[in-house]
Amino acid sequence: MVTMNFYVKTADWQTYQTQISNIREQVFIQEQQVPAELEWDGLDSTALHLLALAEDGKPIGSARVLSDGSIGRMAVLKAWRDKGVGHALLRAAIEACRQNGWLDIHLSAQTHAIPFYEKSGFKIASDEYMDAGIPHKAMKLHISN
Repeated sequence: MVTMNFYVKTADWQTYQTQISNIREQVFIQEQQVPAELEWDGLDSTALHLLALAEDGKPIGSARVLSDGSIGRMAVLKAWRDKGVGHALLRAAIEACRQNGWLDIHLSAQTHAIPFYEKSGFKIASDEYMDAGIPHKAMKLHISN
Protein backbone atom coordinates (compact mmCIF):
# COMPACT_ATOMS: atom_id res chain seq x y z
CA MET A 1 0.00 0.00 0.00
CA VAL A 2 1.29 3.44 -0.93
CA THR A 3 0.99 6.06 1.78
CA MET A 4 0.25 9.54 0.51
CA ASN A 5 1.80 12.12 2.77
CA PHE A 6 0.50 15.62 3.23
CA TYR A 7 0.47 18.39 5.81
CA VAL A 8 -1.83 21.23 6.82
CA LYS A 9 -0.72 24.78 7.49
CA THR A 10 -2.24 28.16 8.18
CA ALA A 11 -2.31 30.11 4.95
CA ASP A 12 -2.52 33.87 4.62
CA TRP A 13 -5.16 34.79 1.99
CA GLN A 14 -2.99 37.48 0.38
CA THR A 15 -0.12 34.98 -0.09
CA TYR A 16 -2.07 31.82 -0.94
CA GLN A 17 -5.17 33.20 -2.64
CA THR A 18 -4.36 31.55 -5.98
CA GLN A 19 -3.83 28.07 -4.51
CA ILE A 20 -6.92 28.24 -2.26
CA SER A 21 -9.06 29.69 -5.06
CA ASN A 22 -7.98 26.95 -7.48
CA ILE A 23 -9.04 24.21 -5.03
CA ARG A 24 -12.42 25.82 -4.35
CA GLU A 25 -12.96 26.52 -8.05
CA GLN A 26 -12.43 22.82 -8.87
CA VAL A 27 -14.51 21.41 -6.02
CA PHE A 28 -17.36 23.88 -5.61
CA ILE A 29 -17.76 25.71 -8.92
CA GLN A 30 -16.79 22.95 -11.38
CA GLU A 31 -17.77 19.71 -9.57
CA GLN A 32 -20.73 20.90 -7.53
CA GLN A 33 -21.95 23.65 -9.89
CA VAL A 34 -22.01 26.33 -7.17
CA PRO A 35 -22.43 29.73 -8.85
CA ALA A 36 -19.18 31.71 -8.65
CA GLU A 37 -20.97 34.72 -7.16
CA LEU A 38 -22.05 32.57 -4.19
CA GLU A 39 -18.62 31.02 -3.70
CA TRP A 40 -16.77 34.34 -3.64
CA ASP A 41 -18.65 36.01 -0.80
CA GLY A 42 -16.11 38.70 0.13
CA LEU A 43 -15.19 37.10 3.48
CA ASP A 44 -11.88 35.54 2.46
CA SER A 45 -9.62 38.53 3.07
CA THR A 46 -10.45 38.61 6.81
CA ALA A 47 -10.76 34.85 7.37
CA LEU A 48 -8.23 32.38 8.73
CA HIS A 49 -7.38 29.87 6.01
CA LEU A 50 -5.95 26.38 6.21
CA LEU A 51 -4.20 24.75 3.29
CA ALA A 52 -3.44 21.05 2.89
CA LEU A 53 -0.36 20.38 0.79
CA ALA A 54 1.02 17.15 -0.61
CA GLU A 55 4.61 16.25 0.25
CA ASP A 56 5.73 17.92 -2.97
CA GLY A 57 4.00 21.19 -1.99
CA LYS A 58 1.02 20.76 -4.34
CA PRO A 59 -2.17 22.26 -2.80
CA ILE A 60 -4.76 19.50 -2.26
CA GLY A 61 -7.34 20.91 0.15
CA SER A 62 -8.45 24.00 2.03
CA ALA A 63 -10.77 25.25 4.75
CA ARG A 64 -11.78 28.64 6.10
CA VAL A 65 -12.52 29.81 9.64
CA LEU A 66 -14.39 33.05 10.31
CA SER A 67 -14.05 35.10 13.49
CA ASP A 68 -17.51 34.00 14.68
CA GLY A 69 -16.27 30.39 14.98
CA SER A 70 -17.72 29.33 11.66
CA ILE A 71 -15.85 26.67 9.71
CA GLY A 72 -16.56 26.54 6.01
CA ARG A 73 -15.36 26.18 2.46
CA MET A 74 -13.89 22.76 3.29
CA ALA A 75 -12.67 21.36 -0.02
CA VAL A 76 -10.41 18.44 -0.92
CA LEU A 77 -9.39 17.64 -4.48
CA LYS A 78 -11.02 14.46 -5.77
CA ALA A 79 -7.76 12.45 -6.00
CA TRP A 80 -7.09 13.12 -2.29
CA ARG A 81 -10.50 12.27 -0.84
CA ASP A 82 -10.79 9.42 1.68
CA LYS A 83 -7.11 9.77 2.58
CA GLY A 84 -7.52 11.75 5.81
CA VAL A 85 -7.07 15.21 4.31
CA GLY A 86 -10.55 16.41 5.27
CA HIS A 87 -10.15 15.16 8.84
CA ALA A 88 -6.76 16.85 9.13
CA LEU A 89 -8.22 20.13 7.86
CA LEU A 90 -11.16 19.86 10.26
CA ARG A 91 -8.88 19.10 13.24
CA ALA A 92 -6.73 22.11 12.33
CA ALA A 93 -9.83 24.32 11.99
CA ILE A 94 -11.15 23.20 15.40
CA GLU A 95 -7.74 23.86 16.95
CA ALA A 96 -7.64 27.33 15.34
CA CYS A 97 -11.02 28.05 16.92
CA ARG A 98 -9.73 26.86 20.31
CA GLN A 99 -6.61 29.04 20.07
CA ASN A 100 -8.75 32.08 19.25
CA GLY A 101 -11.23 31.42 22.05
CA TRP A 102 -14.08 30.61 19.67
CA LEU A 103 -15.53 27.74 21.68
CA ASP A 104 -18.95 27.51 20.02
CA ILE A 105 -18.11 26.30 16.54
CA HIS A 106 -20.67 26.03 13.79
CA LEU A 107 -20.77 25.06 10.15
CA SER A 108 -23.14 24.42 7.28
CA ALA A 109 -22.74 20.78 6.21
CA GLN A 110 -23.81 19.36 2.90
CA THR A 111 -26.14 16.56 3.99
CA HIS A 112 -23.95 13.83 2.45
CA ALA A 113 -21.07 15.05 4.66
CA ILE A 114 -22.97 14.97 7.98
CA PRO A 115 -21.43 11.63 9.10
CA PHE A 116 -17.95 13.08 8.42
CA TYR A 117 -18.60 15.98 10.82
CA GLU A 118 -20.37 13.78 13.37
CA LYS A 119 -17.15 11.74 13.73
CA SER A 120 -15.54 14.91 15.11
CA GLY A 121 -18.37 15.54 17.56
CA PHE A 122 -20.54 17.96 15.59
CA LYS A 123 -24.30 17.72 16.20
CA ILE A 124 -27.09 18.62 13.78
CA ALA A 125 -28.61 21.96 14.74
CA SER A 126 -31.22 22.62 12.05
CA ASP A 127 -33.64 21.11 9.59
CA GLU A 128 -32.44 20.65 6.04
CA TYR A 129 -32.18 23.77 3.89
CA MET A 130 -30.88 24.53 0.43
CA ASP A 131 -27.70 26.51 -0.13
CA ALA A 132 -26.44 27.02 -3.70
CA GLY A 133 -28.91 24.32 -4.78
CA ILE A 134 -27.33 21.74 -2.43
CA PRO A 135 -29.11 20.35 0.68
CA HIS A 136 -27.40 21.34 3.95
CA LYS A 137 -27.93 21.20 7.71
CA ALA A 138 -26.41 23.48 10.32
CA MET A 139 -24.10 21.70 12.76
CA LYS A 140 -22.55 22.81 16.06
CA LEU A 141 -19.73 21.78 18.34
CA HIS A 142 -18.86 23.24 21.74
CA ILE A 143 -15.22 22.85 22.73
CA SER A 144 -13.33 23.83 25.86
CA ASN A 145 -10.07 25.67 26.28
